[in-house]
Amino acid sequence: MPDTLELAGKTINLDKEGYLQTLSDWSPEVAVAIAERENLALTEAHWEVINLLREFYAAHGLSPMMRILVKQMKATYGHEKGSSLYLMTLFPEYPALIASKIAGLPRPTNCP
Repeated sequence: MPDTLELAGKTINLDKEGYLQTLSDWSPEVAVAIAERENLALTEAHWEVINLLREFYAAHGLSPMMRILVKQMKATYGHEKGSSLYLMTLFPEYPALIASKIAGLPRPTNCP
């Protein structure tokens, strides 16, 4: 069943899993609202991942699955941040899924 967010008098449509139905509806404020639904308070570390995901999507037209996200994090931010354990501390359980949702991107393929 589709859902909505109400922000600054605007209705933003979400799909049944909480992903944006219209990618252009994304803004940092939308990201914060989606993160709150996921019980996350966004920090600078979260924003590094979100921005990396948005850049990856702009370049490749898809949301990366976990393995590719880890590889991109390692290439951009170094070995310490380029691990699944690090990403799980920021986005528990399913980092690629949750981070993509907050970043306003489609659900990554090949993710549980």
